[in-house]
Amino acid sequence: MPNADQKSFYQRTDITGEPYEPMQAPRFTEVATFMRTPLVDSLDGVDIGIIGIPYDGGLTCRTGARYGPREVRNESTLMRAINVATGEQPYDRARVADLGDVRFNDLFNLDQAINDIERYFVAIAKTGVRPLAVGGDHSVTYPILKALAPRYDQPLGLVHIDAHTDTWPAVFGSKFHHGAPFRLATEEGLIDPRRTVQIGIRGGQNFADGLDYSRDNGMRVITIEEFDDLGWQAVAREAKRVVGNGPAYLTFDVDGLDPVYTPGTGTPEAGGITMREAQRLIRELTGLDFIGGDVVEVSPPLDPSGNTALNAATILFEMLCILAIRVSNCRSG
Repeated sequence: MPNADQKSFYQRTDITGEPYEPMQAPRFTEVATFMRTPLVDSLDGVDIGIIGIPYDGGLTCRTGARYGPREVRNESTLMRAINVATGEQPYDRARVADLGDVRFNDLFNLDQAINDIERYFVAIAKTGVRPLAVGGDHSVTYPILKALAPRYDQPLGLVHIDAHTDTWPAVFGSKFHHGAPFRLATEEGLIDPRRTVQIGIRGGQNFADGLDYSRDNGMRVITIEEFDDLGWQAVAREAKRVVGNGPAYLTFDVDGLDPVYTPGTGTPEAGGITMREAQRLIRELTGLDFIGGDVVEVSPPLDPSGNTALNAATILFEMLCILAIRVSNCRSG
């Protein structure tokens, strides 16, 4: 049950002076925030902060992911306060807030945009708040890892769900693109490739683009065929074995799902993970020491139905649940 401090965190007062809880209001009311949590301008009292990164300068093909955070906010108002499948109530375990969006000083300069994202997450890391980010393209995960990893005395483990390894070399003259964040993170010692598992892999131009790099550096690559053969439960056990007990980060590219669930993404690859498999996989990762996570590559202009953003919001909620459990366990023990 939430304590009085947690309850008051979610309460607001309207212009008439009447107290109310936006999360209890009809879903079609209020300004849309992530999960209908309070939009804050201070990290005081926040356990988990959800932050938008409206940036798609790292895309190599279909653009539009800069609109991802806005539409995921809108669809996330449909999420409930309880995970009906597991019984988890994340808002009873942790104080969750919408931290707004990363602000960019030089949006069209790739190097500077990376620095702007890192600067925001450094401020979050200093407080101990656990971030959940919503992109934006997958290049945004690299500066997040740059900001979070220095808090620990070891490289981070990584659970990476995606259609692609994202360990590619420079493309079109730039190393800052959505196919390279985990190559960069490995080269800079931000993640431990031997504690990295990549799940659902099925896309790429050739082996040298990423598969060879991942495997040669010790990453556990689980292709979609192996995922299908093993099943979500065995894959979760394997992910836990690989990542172990140290601090880890969870990143979910929506193109890891089959395009029937997420057509609004930059690089769709047929034959992907189903929504039910993804939800159950994430729940089974409970117990890993996740220090943050992200959901990326939602491109609303490519899916006017809103289904991609709805499914991304659903994945975000599942991630929130396991992160809230981690916060609660750390607080109590």
